This record gives sequence, C-alpha cells and structure tokens, in this order.
Amino acid sequence: MSSVLLLLLTFFFYRSGGNRLFNGSSLDLDLDLVAVFRRVDPRFLSVTIDASLASEERFMLLLRSQRIRTLAKALSPAFLRFGGTKQDFMVFNPQRSQQIDPDESCSSIRLPWWLEQRLKEDWVQQQLTLIKEEQQNKYSRVHFTELTVDLLHSFSSCSGLDLIFGLNALLRTADNSWNSSNARSLLQYCESKQYKMSWELGNEPNSYEKKAGIRVDGYQLGLDFIHLRKMMSEFKVYQNAGLYGPDVGQPQDHRVDLLESFLQSGAEAIDTCTWHHYYVNGKDTSLEDFLNPEVLDTLALKTNKVLERVNQESPGKSVWLGETSSAYGGGALGLSDTFVSGFMWLDKLGLGARLGLDVVMRQVLVGSGSYHMIDDDLDPLPDYWLSILYKRLVGPEVLKLQVVSDSGRSKRVRLYLHCANRKSYTSGAVVLISMNMSRKPVRLSLPALVSSSTVDAFVLQSNQPGKDGLESRSVQLNGVLLKMVDDKTLPELSGAQLPPAEHLKLPAYSMGFFVLLEARAPACR
Repeated sequence: MSSVLLLLLTFFFYRSGGNRLFNGSSLDLDLDLVAVFRRVDPRFLSVTIDASLASEERFMLLLRSQRIRTLAKALSPAFLRFGGTKQDFMVFNPQRSQQIDPDESCSSIRLPWWLEQRLKEDWVQQQLTLIKEEQQNKYSRVHFTELTVDLLHSFSSCSGLDLIFGLNALLRTADNSWNSSNARSLLQYCESKQYKMSWELGNEPNSYEKKAGIRVDGYQLGLDFIHLRKMMSEFKVYQNAGLYGPDVGQPQDHRVDLLESFLQSGAEAIDTCTWHHYYVNGKDTSLEDFLNPEVLDTLALKTNKVLERVNQESPGKSVWLGETSSAYGGGALGLSDTFVSGFMWLDKLGLGARLGLDVVMRQVLVGSGSYHMIDDDLDPLPDYWLSILYKRLVGPEVLKLQVVSDSGRSKRVRLYLHCANRKSYTSGAVVLISMNMSRKPVRLSLPALVSSSTVDAFVLQSNQPGKDGLESRSVQLNGVLLKMVDDKTLPELSGAQLPPAEHLKLPAYSMGFFVLLEARAPACR
C-alpha cells in the first residue's frame, strides 16, 4: 500500500467532523487544561531485569548484546531494577577475576554472534529449570561474582538507566536479624569501582515462609532496613544513595499488616515505599480477563489501600510499584506476551499516574517468564513498542479528564490525559491516552477549546484483524508493522497528522495516543 493511500485511510478512519451515522460508542469529553492534577517522576515507566538471569552467570553476558542495548537505551530515562524471587537466594562470591575492561567504551562493547546465539538457545532450556524450581518451591542458591555487577552496571550506564540492585534479605543471624556481611562485601566492591547505584533489600517478604521456611515480620524487616541505611552511610559513594522497599506483595490479609509494621520501624530508612501488583494468576487466567474492566479496576482498590496505609504511617512518603505486570507466576503464556497484554499495561500506566504512584516498574525487560518485553530471540514484543510510544509522547504532568456523556455506556473504553512530552512537542500540547477493548469502534467528541487543534495520531493494532489478533505477538502502528531495522536501529515511530475536526475515532481492539498540538494548555507551559 502506498504511503499516500495509507495516510488518506488513516485520516478517514481516525478523525472526522459532523454527525454522520456511526456504528459504535460515542463519548463526549471534558478536558481540564488549566491545572496539573499530579506530577510523576520523569522515570515513571521503568523496567526490571529478573535476578534469575544470573542463575548461571554466563547468561548475564546477554546484556552485552547490541540488540538488547539498543532496545534498553530507547527507554531512558528510567530505573532498572535487578531483583525478583531469585535475589533472596543470591550470594556475592568475589573471585578477583573475570572483570570486564574498565576502559571499555559503550560503543566498543560486543558480544560475538555465535556466543549470543548459544546463550539464547541455552537460556530457553534454563527457563525450564527455573520453572521447575518454582513449581516445587525449592530454590537453589546462586553464587555470583564481580562479573555480574560489572555487566549490570555497564548495561545500565550505557543505556542511560539508573540501576537499583536487590540485596538478599534471607541471610539471617541466629536471632533472625539480617546478616549484612555479604552485602558489605558487595558494597565494598561497588565503591571500589565507583559504581553509582541504589539499593533494595529483599523481595516479597510476605512469601518468605513459603519460599524458604523463614518468617520475617514487618517490624524486624524495618530494623533490617535501618541497619542497611546505617551501613550505606559508611560508604562515601552510597551515603546519599536511594534505598527502596519493602517490595511487599499486593494488599491481602497479613501483607497489609506487614507493610504497616515495617513502616513503623523502618520508614525513616527508605526513600520510597515499594509494593508489587499483578492482576491475575498466570496459571488459570483467560483472554476475557485481559479485556475485563472489572479486573483492571482492581488496581485502584489495591493502590488506594497501600496509599492509605503509607500516608497513615509515613505521611508524604513516595509510593512506587516496584514490580508489576499482567499475571503473577511468570505471566500467562500466549497472553502476557501478546497484543492483548497492552490493555492491562497501558491502563496501569494511566490509572497508576492518576491515583498517586510515582514510578511503575515493569516486570520484565528481559528474564524468565512470559511477561517479558523482549522475547527469547531478543525481538521486541507488543508491550515494548507500547512503552516506547509512551516514553516519547507522554509527559509527567497528569491532567483531569471527564467523560460527560456516553451513548454506548461502554466501560471497555479507558481514557487518560497528560501534557505531551516536551522533548517531543512544544509547550501547551496535550496527549489523550486511549484504549478501546470492545469489538466496535468508538468516537471521541472533543470540547470546542481543542477541536481546532491539529492532531498527531499514534494508533496501535494487532497485525491480525478482529478478536483473533489479540493473541498475536506483532503490532502495527497506524497500519505499519513494527520491527527493528537492524540491531542498532529502531523504526520510525511517526504519527499520522490529522487536520482539525470535532471527533476522534478509535478502532475496535486498539490503543491510541492522540497528541493535540495546538491545545495551548496553561498547565503544560
């Protein structure tokens, strides 16, 4: 299809004026462009590398892949958290060898093609071992050397990501307090290399008894964080470094009590309170769950409960989703790694920013499971492309949006409003984040104050039509299939520029970013 014809079809479908017959839902929107409702961290959308990648240290060499580095760099600015279940079974074992060349420049880093191919093939098999560990609930201890730390730091610094390293909290003393001797050795090494990084201690302490037969209550964990903060103060490089925690699972029974007692003893030690959220169990979920507005709304219930508890115990403390994705248990194969997962991911970004979360860390950029953003062949999946568009188009300022009338009463249409990213657009521009999880198109009626604005439209759809396309691992932007040009180059992610009109149209089963270039929003200047 010629580019001219494609542009004409895009204009015809995404934008129109008048009140011609329309077979779908129609929503009238009211936009508050005067005041900023909330402001999130510029690194709001952040990512993780699962600690399981270090289950055999040789797999960490994948971080030298040019392809992965290209994909990671495009997500900057962001935090890069190294952690997960395996972090509480990792022990630093310095060898005084295997270190990478300290003078190696980012541009000179290489991973031989044959080694990359071998590592990718072996990693597929390694994941089967990791799955078996999880199923049997028996986790083997991992010994890592300076090489893991060197590779992580090189990867994060060359990609423009801020590294957060998760320490093992299951190293305990006879009185069940944290044994910090191994962490001290790690900090000593990192300081000797002048590695700037932040820290966490432990992953989902609410599950320690299940995973390791060790119970650590929230109050003791808080004391452990106080101890870690004091130890960090002994290292010049880490005196003012970030410390985040407790990375507790989402609110449920004793998990809320654990968070409360942790904050009572350890709130002063942490810069930010972190918790984890997943919508569904990856082992028994369905396509319908991924499209169910009631499932998406559970994020608000859980978030409000955490925010309430944090504000009660430590008023003003920032709250992050320190690890999150669609389905726990490693994700849902065929769903978490396909187009349909984007609805959960984009709604979490939009709703999380509006509710009061300052950072959301996506599990995982690369690592074990089926909720990864980059597949086992190091090709970007639909959620990666969605994340790149979010990074480029969406600014940190959250604005208020209200649906004032809804002819179709469709709960399957989700909408959020931000200032546009000022690195990409001039001040005053806003971006409407849109999701249509229904089988019919939706028409969005804009208020008069912005209906005269030119629009950059970025609409994501599966490469296959209809509901069957929801489980595709490929995605199209404005009708063009997205794929890397080569290992060093991402494709052009251009919007379709549409002239002023009263309505925007969002196709069935699609996600869109509509940038209103001449909105002249006072809040965005």
